[in-house]
Order: sequence, then C-alpha cells, then structure tokens
Amino acid sequence: MANSPSQSPAEAYASSQRRGKYPQLTRFAAEASFEFDDFQVRGCEALEGGHGVLVCAPTGAGKTVVGEFAVHLALAEGRKCFYTTPIKALSNQKFTDLVGRYGADKVGLLTGDTSINGGAQVVVMTTEVLRNMLYAGSSTVDELAYVVMDEVHYLADRFRGPVWEEVILHLPEHVKVVGLSATVSNAEEFGEWLVEVRGDTTVVVDEHRPVPLWQHMLVGNQLLDLFAGQEHGETELRMNPTLLRKVEENHRYQGGPGLRGPRGRRNPPPRGPRFRPPQRADMVERLDRAGLLPAIDFIFSRAGCDAAVGQVVRSGLRLNGPDEVEQVRRIVAERTAGLPEGDLEVLGYWEWRDALERGVAAHHAGLLPAFKETVEQLFLLGLVKVVFATETLALGINMPARTVVLERLVKYNGEAHVDLTPGEYTQLTGRAGRRGIDVEGHAVVAWQPGVDPKQVAGLASTRTYPLRSSFRPGYNMAVNLVAQLGADEARDLLELSFAQFQADRSVVGTARRIDRNREALAGYKKATTGDFDELLEYVELRAKISAREKTLSRQNTSSRRAETAASLEKLRKGDVIAVPAGRRSGLAVVVDPGLDPIREPRPVVVTEDRWSGPLSASDFSSPVEPLGHIRLPKHVELRSPKSRRDIASSLRNAGISLPGREKRRSGANEDGELAALRRALRAHPCHGLAEREANLRWVERYQRLSAETEQLERKVAATTHSLARAFDRIRALLTERGYLTPVKKAADGEHVTEDGKRLMRLYSESDLLAAECIRHGVWEGLKPPELAAVVSTLVFEARRDIAGEARLPQGAVPEAWDEMMRLWADIADDERRHKLERTREPDAGFAWPVYRWARGESLEKVLTAAEANGQELSAGDFVRWSRQVIDLLDQIKEVLGKSDPIGAAAADAVRALRRGVVAAGGA
Repeated sequence: MANSPSQSPAEAYASSQRRGKYPQLTRFAAEASFEFDDFQVRGCEALEGGHGVLVCAPTGAGKTVVGEFAVHLALAEGRKCFYTTPIKALSNQKFTDLVGRYGADKVGLLTGDTSINGGAQVVVMTTEVLRNMLYAGSSTVDELAYVVMDEVHYLADRFRGPVWEEVILHLPEHVKVVGLSATVSNAEEFGEWLVEVRGDTTVVVDEHRPVPLWQHMLVGNQLLDLFAGQEHGETELRMNPTLLRKVEENHRYQGGPGLRGPRGRRNPPPRGPRFRPPQRADMVERLDRAGLLPAIDFIFSRAGCDAAVGQVVRSGLRLNGPDEVEQVRRIVAERTAGLPEGDLEVLGYWEWRDALERGVAAHHAGLLPAFKETVEQLFLLGLVKVVFATETLALGINMPARTVVLERLVKYNGEAHVDLTPGEYTQLTGRAGRRGIDVEGHAVVAWQPGVDPKQVAGLASTRTYPLRSSFRPGYNMAVNLVAQLGADEARDLLELSFAQFQADRSVVGTARRIDRNREALAGYKKATTGDFDELLEYVELRAKISAREKTLSRQNTSSRRAETAASLEKLRKGDVIAVPAGRRSGLAVVVDPGLDPIREPRPVVVTEDRWSGPLSASDFSSPVEPLGHIRLPKHVELRSPKSRRDIASSLRNAGISLPGREKRRSGANEDGELAALRRALRAHPCHGLAEREANLRWVERYQRLSAETEQLERKVAATTHSLARAFDRIRALLTERGYLTPVKKAADGEHVTEDGKRLMRLYSESDLLAAECIRHGVWEGLKPPELAAVVSTLVFEARRDIAGEARLPQGAVPEAWDEMMRLWADIADDERRHKLERTREPDAGFAWPVYRWARGESLEKVLTAAEANGQELSAGDFVRWSRQVIDLLDQIKEVLGKSDPIGAAAADAVRALRRGVVAAGGA
C-alpha cells in the first residue's frame, strides 16, 4: 500500500486518498511482508467498506489475506470473528497461524473433539460447529461481526455441503460473510445468490495464477513440454510436436492399435518389451536433476502411495543431508510424543520415520492423524522432498509444491473408475508453484499406453469448474427449522437456498421456450379456416380410429399365432405341409413334430430343395393344415445328404401340390366399436370441408406442440419449489412417527414433540435412526463397549464390499443389531412411501474392532483381529472411525444426560475409547 517509486504524482495522490479512506487496511498491509495483489486489495476494501465479500482465486493465490483482514477488523473494532474451515486439520493449522500472529489469549479453537478458549474474540472452528451453535441459539452469535468461510466451494460436497448453506442462511443479518473459494466458472451466479440472501456482497474474481504453471509429460525418462511456443507469449496453445512424435514412436514400439496389414488383417511390427513405467526412484531423480523438487505425486490409491514410498526407500535414494536428517528426527519426536510406546511397532513407526529421514512420505486418509500432520509440517519446511498422495491432499491443506505429478488420469470414485474432470485436474495441479519461493510451477503427467497427449491438453486448457449446490433438507434440519421458524417460514427459507436458486435458473430457458410455444400455438389456431374446436375433434376421432385398428391388428396377430401354435401341435411325422413365405417357402414334410412341454412346438422338416431344420409359429400366417402324408423310414438321419435327398425326392413324387393363397380376413370389419367410430367420422361437420386436409395439418402440428409444451410445464413444475415439497414430505413422515405434532389452530401448523427435541440435537447421517433407537429403548441395558459397537454401525461405511457377514460381539449386541435393522427397514419403507432419499443401511463392519478397543485391548490385537475377519482397516482409519463413534456417543450423552442409563453408558464408552492413538494429537 506504500507509494511506489515509479508512481506519478496523480497516482501518489490517489494512493494517499485510498489510505485515508481505508485506515485499517493501511495498518494491516503495513504489517505484511509482501505487497498485496489487486484482488486482495479489492476484497479488503469491500470488507472495510461494510460489504460482505466472495473471493474466488486459484489455489496458492493468497485469498486467505482477505479472511485474515476480517480477523484484523474484528479485533480492531472489539467484536467477534469466527473463522470456519471444512476439516479439523485445516482448523488446527489456521489456529496455529493466528495464535502466532495475535496471541493465545485472543484466539480460540472449536472442533468436534477440541475446545480451546472458546470465548475468545477470534474463534477458529469447523463449519459444523457453527451450524450447531446457530441451531442451539447460542448467545455468542449476538456479538458476532464477521464469519470467514474458508474453502466455501465445499458446499458442492455431496455429504457435508449442505452445512455451508445452512450457516449462510441462518446467520443474523448484521454478520458479514467472507467467502473464500477456489476458482469456479459460475462465481457470478454464486455471488448473485449471496446478494439475494445476505444483502450487499462484493464478488472478487481473479483467475491469474501468481506463479505461472508449465505443463509437461514424462515419457519414459524424458520430460517434455506439453505445449509449444509458451515462451513467446502465444495466446493459442499448440501441442508440442516433439512430444506427439515421441508418444507415437512408443505407441508403435508397443504394437499399438490401428496398424493393419493387407486385406484388413492385423500385421503389427514386432513388439518391443511390455511397457513398464519408470521406477519411482528414477522419476524422483529425474525431477531432482531438473530442479523440480519438492513434488507431490498424486496416486489415486492408498496402497499405491505406500508402495511408492517403499520402492524409493528400497532403491537407497536419499534426498536429505545429515543436518536435515537430524531436524527430521527432532520434529518427528516432538510430533509423536503422545503415541504409546507399545503401539509404535504396529503403526509402522520406524519404517515411516526412515522414509521421512530420506525425504520421502505418503499422505492419505489411512494414515494416523499425527503422522499426516508431521508429513505436512516437514513438507512445508522442505525436509520432505516428495510426497506420494491421494487426491484428499488437494482439499484445503496448505501444502504447496514446486511440481505436481499425476501418474494416472483415472481414479476410483467409490463406485467405478472414472476419468479426471478438468475441474479435478485444475484443483490437483493448482498445488504447483509456491508463491514467494518459486518463479514457476510445473505439472507433470506420466505417459503410459492409452494416454493421449491431446486428452491431457484438453484437461490443462479447460477452466470449467462450476459450483453445484448439494443442499437438501434432512430430518435434523427439518425439526430445527420448524422449532425456530415454524413450517411456513421454514419453507420460505428453503426457497432461498442456493440449490433452489440454481434449480429455478435451470428452467429459465425452458420457461422461455414454453412462452414461445404458446405464441406458436396461438398462430396455428389462427391459420385454420374452419371452426378450430370442431377440427380438433375430427383429428381426435381419426386418432381413435387409428388406435382401434392397431389394437385389433395386435389382437388378430396374437390370436392367429395361438391358433397356429395349436395346429403345429397336431402335426405328425410324415405330414406334408405348405410353408407360405420366406426362403423355405413351398412343400415340406415333417420328420420330427418337435413337441415341447414348455415352449411352442418347433417341427423339424425337410423341404423340396433338401433343406432341413426347425420351423416355428412365426413362419406361418395362419393355422397349418396337413396337405397329405408320405411314409418315412423309422429312423431318419438328417445329417446324411443322401437321406435328405431321398426324402426330398419322395416329397416331389407324392403328387401333392401347393394350395392357392387365401385372402386374410381382418377382424376390423366385424368390430362394432370401430364401425361406430367410422360412422361418426363420416357424419362429422368437417368431413366434407373443402380445405379439410390443409386445415388438419395445422391441427396436427398444434397437437404435437401442445404435447411438448405440457411436458415442459411438468418439468418446470417439478423443479420449482422442489426443496419446499421435499421438506413437506419429511414433515409428513416425522408427524407420522411422532416427532412433530400438528396443532390445528396454530399459525405454523405444528410443533416439535419431546422426541423431536432429541432429534434436533443429533447431527448424524443416520439421525432419524439414532433417534428411533433411543425412543424405542433399543440400547437399554447395553454395557459401554456394547453401546460403542452398535452406535458404530450408524457412522461406519466400508470402503469396499466384504465377503460374508461382519463379526458381532456376543451377548446383547446381536439382539440390539437385529432390532436396529428392523427399525431401519421400517424407516426405509416410510421413506419409499413418501418418496424421500433412503437412510443409509447400518454397517456392522467396525463393531468388533471398536468393541475390543472399548474393552481395553491393545491396538495390535484390534487391528490383527480386524485383518483376520477380512477387513481393510489401517491405523488411520481406525482412529478416524473411533473419533466419529465418540462424536455420536457424545451427542447421545448430551441428549439423554448422565442420569439416564443410556446416557451414562455413552459417557463411559467415550472415556473407554478416548485413549492411546485415538486420544493422541492430530485431527
């Protein structure tokens, strides 16, 4: 914000005026170690000017500056600021940053399992925590001035996205929202929605990457540019001809498709050895020689990431010097001090540390949280040079690199292997290029057979990443909305959601088309010279006649086939019949009646031209009558040409001739309904109209367009108010089940029952099922480990289908599980009846491990037992699922209270689970 030496007097004066207008921004910028970009300045100015802000900028561009300025403004004004993030790891990271800047007394942290200085002026939290505060009516919100929503594009997430919209819709009007988003192609649309629901909001979009990104492909051990001519500043990117040539050579060497010899036969050149991608260690060394480390290598598989680290370690490659190794050991010791000594072996601690000392690591959801956070810190410090990661690393964590490598352009989405989208490619490669450190970033795609450089170019040059709302009402949301607002206001609120905003916009074009169609329909009416209604009636009469004729034709065909099949059943060996049409038309003799107890008969015949084979009812247009009979040998060998020749000769010499063709009678002539329709048509006033056919063509066009318009109108009706209608269906189900009670005289129509109040405080994907289990006493009498086991079925979801049934602890658990499954089936039936999305089926895959852990068994025993049962359960997965079980148990404890037996068991289960690696630091 300071005057630049190159500024003209006019520019210096304008800069001085701006500093006077935005004093807080001037102070904030003076504390920064770098000069702000234009988009950062615009965002901060809008915020100090009293506007809400949406900032959309590429990964690493520095959009968090605007979020941190909201923190600065709150502290300067003596008011509160909540800084929300989508994941605990990002909350922890931001908390550490802000404490380092403003001090521990001014900054707090609230996540699902951590509470530090929650009454501070600035509180970092996960978005779910803020949503729960809003529903609980927390008084803290009254003092709130700013809410920063980092990674706000998370609202497109299928499972957790609705929380972002709930927060935006429920925040008091006086709170300014600061949305920080990755670059999305419909930022203006999102901004328009924010203006509609939050009032004055400034949209700041910056698509410029502060660090240029270069695209490459690694073909074998050759690193080649994807595009040619980038250095000359060409606006249109051209494929690198050297790369295309190299890929074509490799393709031919591997005996690729498309190479054909004479007469269309495949005649490929001699194949070379089967393609093998370069060894990971060779690839890392190649990147190191090119000065492209540190790098993130995205491998869309946990096992693949771990295997890649193992390959590099076994190669003997070391990327760290002795001093760096010492730093790694010190940081690792500090970060993992809370891990129990006895668990280190089963956690693979020593192998993990050895890889870190070499400068190599894996990063995926299966890692222990403490391990993941250590990797992140070491990577930021430059002590880990290569990270092999799954795509989860691209979501929010601050881990920029000089280079990003993609080994494949296909990933498994949980259901199938699918191609990367341009948006996903942009998000992953957006990590490349560290601002203030790198002059340029690099994206490298490893070539393998089947990868087309043009496909890579399409991904790299497409900037389409639209934000699509995943918002939908659920059971917990419905009872909270009814309790706070009443049904009518709640419906109005849902109409304001981004999901409904997008749905309504999606049918704007359809609505215009309906209007154009209506104009055309009016024009068609005017184009007719007769009475339009009478013409329409005449066309409908003709349509009825046509429909009746088709019906009779189908009936006649069906009846004839049945009669024909019955006549075929009567045929005997030696009967001579006439085949009326087709390639086999003429006389034929039956050599085998082909009777079947289940199917229609298929008699085997020999024709005059010596063909032999089966016939069916479809070969005849009418029932079959034998024309005569000839004697045949007792055993007929149809495979013998001589036998067929002799039978054909006997058939020709039998003196039987083909009958003349009978004219087929149509049942239409005898149908009374059809006759009445034809009489009505002849008697109709339009039947003798001079320009009848010309007029009828206009009427038929009118009918076709009218049918199309009605279909479009149904589509619009189904889209508009769709969320409010879904909300009404949810309320109907909840009323049936006793969570809402209709009040006939109340303006809002209903109120929340005691059971509904419990549901209001259960935030889970299976919230209604959990509430039903409490209501029906399914968990009564369960001991803490048993309660942990059954509650785990509501949160756990296996990554893959496991053969056989999951193992359950003995005792009371199987009975409780059976009752839970009965309740789930009842709920699913109700949801089907009300046309609602189904509650996910409980999954008992984690019941046995969490039960054993709650009983106090060691981590090694728990994971070994899980593996013996055929489960894929890493230490990181175990900790993550255990913490989710703890979170739901905590909610049950809060809902019921410790005085309730189930509430007390939930509290004891939480204490039993929160130990060892589960209690150790890390999100």
